Amino acid sequence: MKLNILLSLFIILVLSACSTPIPAPVKVEATNEHIDYLRDVKPILDKRCVTCHSCYNSPCQAKFSSFEGVDRGASKIEVYDALRFSAIDPTRLFIDAKDTKNWRKKGFYTLTESPDTNASYNDSIMMHLLYDKKQNPELIGEYSPESDELICPRNKEELGEYLEDKPNHGMPYGFPAIKDSEYNTLAGWLLKGANGPTPLQQTALEKPSQNAKKEIDKWENFFNKSDVKHKVSARYLYEHLYLAHIYFPSADGEFYELVRSYTPPGYPVEIIPTVRVFDDPLVHSFYYRFKKIHSTIVHKTHLTFKFDDDVLARFDALFIKSKWPLKPYVLDYDASVSANPLQAYEQIPAESRYRFLLDNSHFIMMNFIRGPVCRGQMALNVIQDHFWIMFKDPKHDITVTDPAFLKSQFSNLVLPIKSVNGEILRAFTNRYKKKYAKYFRAKDKAGKIDVSMDSIWKGEKSSDAPLLTIYRHFDSASVHKGVVGQEPRTMWVIDFAQFERIYYTLVAGYDVFGNITHQTQIRRYTDFLRLESELNFIEYMPQDKRFEMLKSWYIGDSGVDKMQNLKVLKTTNNINLKSDNPKNEFIEDVVNKHILKSTGIEFDYMNYRKVGDPKPKMPKKFENFADYKEAARSMSLPGSGFITNMTDSHANNIFVRINMPDGRFLTSYLVINRWHDNVNSLFNGDDVLNPSKDTMDILNHSVGSYPNAFVVVDSKDMADFLDLMKNMKSQESDYVRMKKYFISRSDPKFWEIFDWFQENEYKRDPINAGLLDLNRYARTIWSKE
Repeated sequence: MKLNILLSLFIILVLSACSTPIPAPVKVEATNEHIDYLRDVKPILDKRCVTCHSCYNSPCQAKFSSFEGVDRGASKIEVYDALRFSAIDPTRLFIDAKDTKNWRKKGFYTLTESPDTNASYNDSIMMHLLYDKKQNPELIGEYSPESDELICPRNKEELGEYLEDKPNHGMPYGFPAIKDSEYNTLAGWLLKGANGPTPLQQTALEKPSQNAKKEIDKWENFFNKSDVKHKVSARYLYEHLYLAHIYFPSADGEFYELVRSYTPPGYPVEIIPTVRVFDDPLVHSFYYRFKKIHSTIVHKTHLTFKFDDDVLARFDALFIKSKWPLKPYVLDYDASVSANPLQAYEQIPAESRYRFLLDNSHFIMMNFIRGPVCRGQMALNVIQDHFWIMFKDPKHDITVTDPAFLKSQFSNLVLPIKSVNGEILRAFTNRYKKKYAKYFRAKDKAGKIDVSMDSIWKGEKSSDAPLLTIYRHFDSASVHKGVVGQEPRTMWVIDFAQFERIYYTLVAGYDVFGNITHQTQIRRYTDFLRLESELNFIEYMPQDKRFEMLKSWYIGDSGVDKMQNLKVLKTTNNINLKSDNPKNEFIEDVVNKHILKSTGIEFDYMNYRKVGDPKPKMPKKFENFADYKEAARSMSLPGSGFITNMTDSHANNIFVRINMPDGRFLTSYLVINRWHDNVNSLFNGDDVLNPSKDTMDILNHSVGSYPNAFVVVDSKDMADFLDLMKNMKSQESDYVRMKKYFISRSDPKFWEIFDWFQENEYKRDPINAGLLDLNRYARTIWSKE
């Protein structure tokens, strides 16, 4: 008996010693000062919290870009779950629940409310995480908010477990603590109940200005006209513009979303919460409406689209005044048809649809980059790190000029959009591959593929983007107008059918809340789209060079040998390329002289090198601008020190500020292009990387939404910095030099430097700028470890 009692006491003592401590209440000094959410709190949240908490990739789905998100709180449900066997209910802020009560029913829990109403302290999760950082500011270990294993504590017990498991991981996560004044403001706000805008302030946030109201009335009239042509055209435009941040030149600083609403113009917008934009709204009547965006604008989701009278006239000319090949009819929402845009909208002239896409080529491609598929390797490891895109001219595109051919291929152009729960093996079905192969063979057999200089679209007005540059930054990407960077390894030519399928596969039809079957099928289908685009380009190359070029893009992929007899590799063209490097010759003779000269687009003077140009070398002395340019080009070559030694640090996108003697600042942006032997495998890993072939481009405009590192260099130290970048080795002395220039997560000046770069973005391009995201800032402090 005594033995059992002693054993029980021993177990209790052991469990007590091992139990997770529960954090003590954080005492906060009350203040009589009025704390206004919009004036005092929101600016702090924007600069120090929204930089990581604003999108689907926000840790714990905590979205602080609006008070509605702050009040909604956090969730343990991961949006980006690569191993999800069943689709989950979507959790889109402003769409899938109307108030905090309904978010609680969906499993979201508060981060700001204190379970104890004691007036001397706030016991909320947010208060404890801010306090922990204040008490333990030193950074320990690695920090990667998107990939770290977070338990997302919902109460004090779980919070204690988190803080014990992750010491020094308070908020801001992996960055310096906020200023005392900022801390006191947030603490006082939490203590007083963490209230949001007043009703009057909220109304002002959501209400359009008078100038915007005039434009909205005009556009809602266009989108809601009752004749069939307008109905079908409005649906098509909505499906391509639903992610747009629409702005009116007369309403400065205001952005709007185009939505489907239960309510007509003149009434408050009530969004119809379908999973996809082409899903059945399940109501007899609905209306296209404009809803003002009052959340903080973040760069990674900021897809701007201008609406003015010229755009309205263009839409009217393309869709309403054009002659349709079929008598207009109202579309139903049969899923088997509405998910295939080429079939669903066959009544609208293909040329009208394609010219809409070409008019807005940069915007449409940006949807792929900044849409819901924006995060992670499931989508992005399907593309190379740097390539250029061109487009087929509508007059020379068989998918535009031959409606009968396109119609005959509807069944082969079905997209892998539907989610089927619990059927993982369907993710690896060859159904879509076989259909795609049939389509590709049919296109070859049609024999109407025009491969001439005239078949590449040259653009028609200064705002057109007949050439686009894509950069992939490991787990994010960006799209740029024109030809940016050095000669790319691969190039794409896209036709109408591809453009629509790329958009519907990766944007309109992609379900970020879907299961692994859906997302894997999307990934595999995108392989086909990429390969077709590359083969479209290869057809412009000399016949005897095509297969060799294709193999160079798919090193180690045994499947490429099976493509040796593709007809596309054996057709003739009338482009007379004679050099040993036909791709480069095509760029300089066809792209430069035939396309760029007509658009005013110029080559990248810093990074692009013509055939025959001498290999840049690091100058021994720096006496003028040409010396610095030569040094910069030298450090961007394969095998240079920084590129070779830092590829594993995920430092692929670097923002540089140069402090000039006269007080001015110059900015530059370094983008590392990682070499992939091929990108044709779902499970691409380090085995297809070759750091010895990595390169770097040096740009004069920012690239992407996710800076991986900030660099600050005094002009007097430029020679040393360039030498370091060119010649660094994995030596402690080099890492000591790096710390002079590279701003680590722990640098006391980090927030000051971040704020400078952020303000610079707003000054440089106020319409397209948005808050940068720090989720992917380099994980570790710059050190040999």
